[in-house]
Amino acid sequence: MKKLVLVVLMVIGFAGTAMAADPPVVNIKPGKHPQLAGAQKLVAEAYDKIEKSQKHYKSMLGGHAGKAKALLIQANLELKMAADVADEK
Repeated sequence: MKKLVLVVLMVIGFAGTAMAADPPVVNIKPGKHPQLAGAQKLVAEAYDKIEKSQKHYKSMLGGHAGKAKALLIQANLELKMAADVADEK
């Protein structure tokens, strides 16, 4: 029972994070980091597709779509930080 409560709280937390955070943006310069910029573009596209799916299914996806969006937001930020670190070298 405790595991179920923990899972439910995690899903709610991830869904809330995805709703509160800004959606992924493409802000890596493709001329400097073409692979990272391309990855960032795919992350933004995936986020958009999940949002469309949520609208289609009326958000009845068990919180999993919200969790996926939160992870994509995190991935987007990590890609930007990777580009920033590469710029420092």
